[in-house]
Amino acid sequence: VQLQASGGGLVQAGGSLRLSCTASSSIGRPNASGWYRQAPGKQRELVAIIRANGDTDYADSVKGRFTISRDIRKNTLYLQMNTLKPEDTAVYYCYVYKGVAYWGQGTQVTVSS
Repeated sequence: VQLQASGGGLVQAGGSLRLSCTASSSIGRPNASGWYRQAPGKQRELVAIIRANGDTDYADSVKGRFTISRDIRKNTLYLQMNTLKPEDTAVYYCYVYKGVAYWGQGTQVTVSS
C-alpha cells in the first residue's frame, strides 16, 4: 500500500489549505490515521489523529483551526487547515496504521506572514 499526499502549497497567513492522502489500494477501516508535520530543525510532531471509531485528537497548537476527516470508501484521509499561521510551515506527512504503519511522502505547507 502506498500513500499519496497532496494539497500543500504556499498560502498567506489566515488562509486555508486542504491536504489529502490517498491509499493506492483498499485497507478497510484503519486502526488509526493521522497527520504529522516536521518543520526545519524541529522534530516531527503529531498534528491530528482519527481512530477507528471516529474519535479525533489534535495538537493544542492546531485545535479549533484544523479538522481531520476520512472517506473510507475513497481510501482518503483529509486535513482541513484554516486560519493558517507562519508557524504551521512544515512538511506534512500522513500515516495509516492497520497492523503495520504506512506513511505518505510528505507535502510542503508554507505560510507567509
